[in-house]
Amino acid sequence: MERYWQQCIFNYLRCDPEDHYFLLTESPLTAPESREYTGEIMFETFNVPGLYIAVNSVLALAAGYTTSKCEMTGVVVDAGDGATYVVPVADGYVIGSSIKSIPIAGKDVTLFIQQLMRERGENVPQEDSFEVARKAKEMHCYTCSDIVKEFNKHDKEPAKYIKQWRGIKPKTGAPYSCDIGYERFLGPEVFFNPEIYSSDFSTPLPAVIDKCIQSAPIDTRRALYKNIVLSGGSTMFKDFGRRLQRDLKKIVDTRVLASEARLGGEIKHKNLEHVCCYESPVTTSGSECSQPSYPEICSLVWRFSVSINP
Repeated sequence: MERYWQQCIFNYLRCDPEDHYFLLTESPLTAPESREYTGEIMFETFNVPGLYIAVNSVLALAAGYTTSKCEMTGVVVDAGDGATYVVPVADGYVIGSSIKSIPIAGKDVTLFIQQLMRERGENVPQEDSFEVARKAKEMHCYTCSDIVKEFNKHDKEPAKYIKQWRGIKPKTGAPYSCDIGYERFLGPEVFFNPEIYSSDFSTPLPAVIDKCIQSAPIDTRRALYKNIVLSGGSTMFKDFGRRLQRDLKKIVDTRVLASEARLGGEIKHKNLEHVCCYESPVTTSGSECSQPSYPEICSLVWRFSVSINP
C-alpha cells in the first residue's frame, strides 16, 4: 500500500506531500487498525501536515447538496462494482450498528447478463463475453416498473426494444453481432428480485434499506426515511431511483397499515366495553350484534415520507 501511495503522489499527482493536506476515503466496514496503519504511513513516511479519512458514504451524502444548507442525516445506498452497502448517517456520523450489506453489486449484474446471453445461444466469443456483457449493462440496461409487462412489450415490438451489439473477435479479427433483449431489464432486476440470479440471497434492496432504518435509533428514523441518497455506478440505471422509492414506500405503507389495525384494537379499548354483546335471557340475533353501533375510534399512526435523491 505504501508503494501504491508513493506511485500516486509522486508519479500521478506530482506534488510534494509535505505541502498538502490529504483526504482519503474508506469503506463503511473498514477495521480501525487499518485506519491507524494508514495514518502511520502518511505522517511518518510522507510527512503530510494533515490527514482526513472519511467514509465514502458520508461524502456522498454531503455531495447531494449544492446549497449551503446541508442536512447530514440520511441513508446512503452505495452500490459499486464489487459491493453494495446501505449506510445510515445521523448528523454526519455513521450509525455503525445499522450498516447493512448485500452480496449483489455491479459485477453480479454483468455476470447475470453474460449468463442470459450464453443461455440464449448468442454468437459471442467466450473470451469476449464478459466485456460484451459489461458494455451492454452500461449502455443499454434500465430498470423496469413491472417485469411481466416488460416481457410483453419486448415480445410485441422486438424491433423497438432489442438492441444489437457489433464487435470483432479478438483472435481471428472477424466481425460478429449479437442481440441484447431481455437482458436490458433483467440485469438491474437482480437488485429487486435477487432470487432470479442466486438462491443464496433473496432479500430485495428496498427491504434491506427498510431493515437498516428500522434498526437505527427511533428518533432518527423519520429523517432517514426522508433523505435517501444513491451513490455508485450500479445506481445509475434509468429509473433505478424511482423503482426503489416505489418499492420502499410499499413496504413502509404495509407495515403502517398492519400497525394501524393492531393499534385500533389496543388503544382506548375501554370505550368498546359498552358495545360488546353479552349473553342475556332476551334472544339477540347475530345480525343485531354485527351492526357497527359504536363511536368512531381513531388511532394515531405515524406515516413516513420516503424520498429519493439520486
